[in-house]
Amino acid sequence: MTDAIVVGAGHNGLVAAAYLARAGLDVVVLESSPEIGGATRSEEAFPGFRFSVFSYLVSLLRPEVIHELDLVRHGLFLVPTASTLNPLPGGDCLFREADPQRTYRHIARHSRRDAEALFEYKLEMRRMGHLMYRLQRAAPDELAAAIGDRVVESAEHLDVEVSAEVADIARYFLDLPPARLRSFVQMLTMSSADFLGQWFESDVLKSALSSSSIIGSMLSPRTPGSAYVLLHHYMGEVDGVYREWGFQKGGTGAVAATIARAARSHGAEIRTQSPVARVLVSDGRAAGVVLANGDELRAAVVMSSAAPQISLGRLLDPGDIPGGAGLVERAARWQSGGCAGKVNLAISGLPRFECMPEPGPHLSGGITIAPGLDYVDRAYDDAKYGGFSERPFIDMIIPSVLDPDMAPPGKHVLSCFVQYAPYELAAGSWDEGQREAFGDAVVRTLAEYAPGIEDQILHRQVLVPPDIEAIAGIPGGNIFHGELRLSQLFLLRPDPAAAAFRTPLPGYYLCGSSTQFGGGISGGPARLAALRVLDDLRTADTAGGGGGETR
Repeated sequence: MTDAIVVGAGHNGLVAAAYLARAGLDVVVLESSPEIGGATRSEEAFPGFRFSVFSYLVSLLRPEVIHELDLVRHGLFLVPTASTLNPLPGGDCLFREADPQRTYRHIARHSRRDAEALFEYKLEMRRMGHLMYRLQRAAPDELAAAIGDRVVESAEHLDVEVSAEVADIARYFLDLPPARLRSFVQMLTMSSADFLGQWFESDVLKSALSSSSIIGSMLSPRTPGSAYVLLHHYMGEVDGVYREWGFQKGGTGAVAATIARAARSHGAEIRTQSPVARVLVSDGRAAGVVLANGDELRAAVVMSSAAPQISLGRLLDPGDIPGGAGLVERAARWQSGGCAGKVNLAISGLPRFECMPEPGPHLSGGITIAPGLDYVDRAYDDAKYGGFSERPFIDMIIPSVLDPDMAPPGKHVLSCFVQYAPYELAAGSWDEGQREAFGDAVVRTLAEYAPGIEDQILHRQVLVPPDIEAIAGIPGGNIFHGELRLSQLFLLRPDPAAAAFRTPLPGYYLCGSSTQFGGGISGGPARLAALRVLDDLRTADTAGGGGGETR
């Protein structure tokens, strides 16, 4: 018998395992795939060409996770991507770079008013990001109890013990100036187009900034609630630089490998090709797992980093837990249909963009094809009616510029994150013909802004949501394990009965991206879940004089 079993070796499962092992527990991680990483994986898809298969950049990885697990010592190496190029029709562009004065001049070509407003906008977004970052540090039930304590002067009805840290976070939130609270509510409810329209006048800049509001979400910039997704992507940093994005040397699979090394350094065991069939229940609590081959592994604690349809559905017998039938039914309704595809290209040389044809720093940052709000809205409309976007939104980087080991000398890899590609097509399934048509649409769109790129392509890998589901084990192929919208946030993520990482089954916990503040390579949900497990174990030991049971 072991102390803890973690289901799934995606980055969150590995973070949870590392924290538990660091605290002295015997931990076993069980992964169904031959490889660890989940959606955070790299592979040599073609000889000499290495790709980040799904996720491709790192920004949301929590600083406390990096420092507490000493990930730099274990191999974390993030190269900043300090600029964003937005090519426009006719050879024009918008280029935002690290130098604020140069960025000012680039934006002023389109609107001097917008160039002057950008600094104040970024300052407000930094304040909002800091607020969300602080809220991220608290388990949702504890935070709700702390806020309730301030508002109604009694949180006893919530039966939750509130730590001094969480009480301080609640005070910070409730003491915000009214204007800041108004902005916070706006970001939860407004469309990003309307929110940005309060700050800027040029469609070019509004479209460029709204790109972060649709990443991985079946939303248009004009969809109410998309402003929150914008805020979600403003919570990141690299080496203390706010809103910075970074590329992990070796691809994002190296992030998972780094966390795995940290977990193993504390004694955790990671087993691949070990699919879990169900959670083992004894005397009304989780007692381990049953593998697909029938083997039983016993443990005092079971954590699952899988999506709700698996963690609260497939792995549980509804009769084993209070309200189990309703919980399983709600998990089946969890909105997690993917909307993004990935097109990875091996190319013979650097692309030449019409707006900036020569090699330069613009090729070491992000490059986004989103020339206007109407353009993105029409791309969304294609998917809304069951098709892939004929002229898609594309967010891409050239990883081999940042890490030359990703491609043979003189050649490059191009990583294209593409929307929209719905999980289900009105015309039928994602067969090879549909995949190739989608890939062709991406290449045609790139060629509008980088003429001749179609002749540079040596190899092409096209991945759509059903591929993400099959390879990474995420139902629906949603990279965030579920839509980031108000109906699936805070105490509703993933379910009111399991929003605090505990489930109604004692000893069984959730730690994946479908839990509080999940979405992106952050490790934050897993850290909070692991700390909740350790708190419960300490409480049980204190109550039982040692050897007690978790809640």
